[in-house]
Amino acid sequence: MTFPKLNLPSVELRLRQNSAGRTLVFDPLRRRFVTLTAEEWVRQHFVHFLMTDRGYPSALLGNEVGLTVGGVARRCDSVLFSRQGGEPRVIVEYKAPHIAISQEVFTQIQSYNSVLRADYLIVSNGLRHFCCRMDYSRHCATFLPHIPHYRDL
Repeated sequence: MTFPKLNLPSVELRLRQNSAGRTLVFDPLRRRFVTLTAEEWVRQHFVHFLMTDRGYPSALLGNEVGLTVGGVARRCDSVLFSRQGGEPRVIVEYKAPHIAISQEVFTQIQSYNSVLRADYLIVSNGLRHFCCRMDYSRHCATFLPHIPHYRDL
């Protein structure tokens, strides 16, 4: 399986084949091997970017975080939690590189945020990344020119 070069720093991923011949990648946040899909390719690169380039502590990050939206079980791709109280600070939604970042993607992450009320929302397909800061007092979001460093959240 070949995946495209992403608009993210490269990372040496731990890969292996399972008995069915599927490629698996080690997810350091879930501490287990998972199936390597195009979306997982983006997730692993983006999480590495957050930890190494943006200083996000791995202990505060989670992948495939479960929640209930309108009575339906859903999973956020990645969530950064606060040190104090474990409140969601950042939600990240990933798409495969061939999936365009559309209004539908922003609607999806906003539905998760209607429950979690995070301070920042990030959407990435590995090639294009969008980040916005939520302002709940003014009921609006401000798009940022880059993904903020952890110390600036």
